[in-house]
Amino acid sequence: MNKFRNWFPALIMMLIIYSFSSQPSNKLPNFGNLDYFLKKSGHAIGYALLAISYFYALNNKKYFSAWLLAFLFALTDEYHQSFVQGRFSSIYDVIIFDNFGALIGLGIWSLRERYKKYAGSMA
Repeated sequence: MNKFRNWFPALIMMLIIYSFSSQPSNKLPNFGNLDYFLKKSGHAIGYALLAISYFYALNNKKYFSAWLLAFLFALTDEYHQSFVQGRFSSIYDVIIFDNFGALIGLGIWSLRERYKKYAGSMA
């Protein structure tokens, strides 16, 4: 039961990402001039959170594995999106926004962990 609890955040993030990519293009909001920026930022933030949740599920030990899982999920989700009405898959979304989102998320998490160790050693 403990392992499921560790994987629960990752499962929730995968469900959220899947539900967004399942929306037909005519059901997606349009944010005007900010549309591209906000949607691509959503990719990066979503995959940052997914990679962090994978890292948590892996007992905070395997950065590469957490990144790889996020990257593989991005590939499969882009493929899934190619079957959704009015949507298309883009390897650029995977490589640029999803991949870098995951890397940045894990990088921030690593800095957070280092800071916690540093602050703990100062006490």
